[in-house]
Amino acid sequence: MKHYSTNLTDSQWVLLSGILSDNRKRKHSLRDIFNAIFYLLKTGCQWRIPGCFPNWELVYYYFTKWKNNGVIEQIHELLRDKIRKKAGKNESPSLACIDSQSVKNNQIGR
Repeated sequence: MKHYSTNLTDSQWVLLSGILSDNRKRKHSLRDIFNAIFYLLKTGCQWRIPGCFPNWELVYYYFTKWKNNGVIEQIHELLRDKIRKKAGKNESPSLACIDSQSVKNNQIGR
């Protein structure tokens, strides 16, 4: 596997692999699939990832599966908590800000 700046380090992989409960044998490792997802997110290459990664259909399958079953959200929460703790803050935010914007509608109702 070619090394990209978006590839997971060993310590990052240990952290993420703790969330996954799937240890079955497969042709491509889940770490390679995560590396492909991070490469895609960083470069915006629209699912046409380099050939050193698993094929894009497989990467898309796992991304969609993890998005739908909450794994992506779990990763986000885990990373947010670690970053907040490292910054000396409570792991969970105590305040949220929601911004809404009104959009004028020029259509006339019928």
